[in-house]
Amino acid sequence: MSEKTSSVHYINYLALDKVLDAQHPISDKGKGAAHEEMLFIIIHQTYELWFKQILHEIQSAMDLFKADKIDESNIGIIVRRMDRVNKIMTTLVGQLDILETMTSLDFLDFRHHLSPASGFQSHQFRKLEVMLGLKIKKRHQFGGCPYHAQFEGKKKEEILELEENNSLFSLIEKWLERIPFLKMEGFDFISKYEGAVNEMLEKEIAGIKAANLTDEDRALRIRMIEENKKYFERVLSEDEHNKAMEDGETTLSYKATMSALLINLYRDQPILHLPYQFLRSLVELDHKIATWRFRHVQMVEKMLGQKIGTGGSSGQGYLKQTVDKHKLFTDLANISTLMISRSYLPELPKNIKDTLGFNYTK
Repeated sequence: MSEKTSSVHYINYLALDKVLDAQHPISDKGKGAAHEEMLFIIIHQTYELWFKQILHEIQSAMDLFKADKIDESNIGIIVRRMDRVNKIMTTLVGQLDILETMTSLDFLDFRHHLSPASGFQSHQFRKLEVMLGLKIKKRHQFGGCPYHAQFEGKKKEEILELEENNSLFSLIEKWLERIPFLKMEGFDFISKYEGAVNEMLEKEIAGIKAANLTDEDRALRIRMIEENKKYFERVLSEDEHNKAMEDGETTLSYKATMSALLINLYRDQPILHLPYQFLRSLVELDHKIATWRFRHVQMVEKMLGQKIGTGGSSGQGYLKQTVDKHKLFTDLANISTLMISRSYLPELPKNIKDTLGFNYTK
């Protein structure tokens, strides 16, 4: 008996009949519709498709981080998927160039039909924000209503459940906290790092004292270095860090911050290549989302000026507030402030280089 092989047709596999029949201008039907409305619909539908793919990648990364042990191969998988997410975000920013081929007058031909619809009602983008770690307490609100008031039924339940669950941020914090790099036999990273910082600053002060400078200029430069020294002391103090967390000045825990610092400083060690790439990918994602928000602000300014948004927000005013306020991985970006030259970097003992691995346990 011969086996029949089923064939999949391109049109059916991609459900193109549904996809290509999903554009329904509301300004009018047929030739009476505003010409630019088709572009507006397709751009936003494309955004939603890309959001779906980003959610798929972020969820897979979160699932891997939920494991008790995270081995090298899984970090590599996560790095590749985050790289994909960042490339998609680059595409999303680029799509605004296409949307901006529509002029203000073109948009006004159909904008009045859209109210109260708004991009603020994108369920997938709100899911993405919450999954990354933008919970309601950190969010810039508008209109006095919580953002999830835009949704009903299962969509609202899904958002509220995500609010209660671990985010990518919290999972990464826990991962950094359980990496046993900070204090190992024969190597206390924080103590060694503090000694290296003091050596660096003392050498800078000695250089200033020996330089051909006016007394006023010399005193000013030394005072600046002394302020830098106080900054390092505050950062390295766990008590000061916890106080900064209570005051809302920082979000990432002290232990996670120190682990991230170690990974950044010792990135040249083969074992830390992938963790470093991953932390950098998070900072890059934060910046790309902020760029996308900012480009949106610029587009709204050019097309609508100070007009109120169709969803009732303050338009560009609300969007401007979200550019910086909704960043999530600022603490990882600020690690750059704590970097020191490789010439001052404490040498890792050979036994630590030889024995460190990617399988960690609490």
